[in-house]
Amino acid sequence: MIKIENIKNEKNFKDLNEKRNIFEENISSEQKYLVIDEETSIQIQDKIPVEEEVYELADLFKIFSDSTRIKILCILFESEMCVYDLSSILNMSQSAVSHQLRLLKQSKLVKHRREGKIIFYSLSDDHIRKIIDNGLEHIQE
Repeated sequence: MIKIENIKNEKNFKDLNEKRNIFEENISSEQKYLVIDEETSIQIQDKIPVEEEVYELADLFKIFSDSTRIKILCILFESEMCVYDLSSILNMSQSAVSHQLRLLKQSKLVKHRREGKIIFYSLSDDHIRKIIDNGLEHIQE
């Protein structure tokens, strides 16, 4: 609905109101949808993931909302790395990098392996690269 403050004069408001009334008169009271039919609606609803998956997907995309985590993932595209090397490349403290790696590990985007006292981090699988590549392709269009 258009806010009244956005309407410049009373004539525009009256014209808009008339168009809305004509529009509402053409929709029957039994009609649930304006353009699609019930069958199409059911087919579309069947393709929507279940609530739990929707929330998990939203959480996954939240992980990608931090620029430091994106940079870490991009670095790990090239090679597995320890916290010290990551912090040097990013010019950040080791604790800040460790914090971001913990979040990436919890989201199963990054895995680790221990070699003596050093822990090396790498991407969990190639899906992460595809997600980042698709995002970059989208913003570069």
